[in-house]
Amino acid sequence: MKSDPIPETNPLEPRRGLAYWDRPRRLTRWQRIWIAVVTRVGAWMVGWIGRTLRWESRGDEHLEQIYGSGKKAIFTFWHCGIFPATWYWRDRGIVVMTSQNLDGEYIARIIRIFGYGAARGSSSRGGMKALAEMSGELKQGNDVAFTVDGPRGPRFNAKIGPVLLARRSGAAIFCFHIALQRKIELDNWDGSQIPLPFSRALILKAAPIYVSRRADGEEIRRKHQEMQEVLDRLQRQGEERWKKPTG
Repeated sequence: MKSDPIPETNPLEPRRGLAYWDRPRRLTRWQRIWIAVVTRVGAWMVGWIGRTLRWESRGDEHLEQIYGSGKKAIFTFWHCGIFPATWYWRDRGIVVMTSQNLDGEYIARIIRIFGYGAARGSSSRGGMKALAEMSGELKQGNDVAFTVDGPRGPRFNAKIGPVLLARRSGAAIFCFHIALQRKIELDNWDGSQIPLPFSRALILKAAPIYVSRRADGEEIRRKHQEMQEVLDRLQRQGEERWKKPTG
């Protein structure tokens, strides 16, 4: 049976939230130079620091469950964890939604170095086009991923894209969170986390969330809320792991 198309409007956000934008962003000469420099430095940092991290993983069985059922995964996590996530999930062919702004350009170039694909779009530009591209990637057998509060926040406020894609594709929403013992937190909108060399890193993986292909607006809202709650819970558990005892 042919699946229903992704709704043209988002039941929880204004119409602009899933805008279709197919024009590539034009970059100035200096922007191109800046992106090239940031890409080279960023990729070097991810590779060098990533090799030193000491990982602890919980919930591996959940991703195995998804693959065991013959499904593909829609990886879903907070924007602040891009750095360690890029290293941890490298060389798996995961296609990541990245924004069409300047930050998205160098993020896309960096992650491609580590074996990812990039679908260019976000909740504010190119969203429908990128969702359609990611749906196609799932059909071809590739996992996909969302930094679900990007590209500009609000921080830790999950967008609805993974739920809409799960409805269309039948793939499982797979939430995870990486908590770093030692890190630098940047003073930007998402508090980007850069692990310090040789830090311990805990990755928490949640049970899959499935969305019926016949889901109506109410079920979509429930699944969206469930995804938000799972991500919040993983974050609390992860940060609790490295909290220093008081007294």
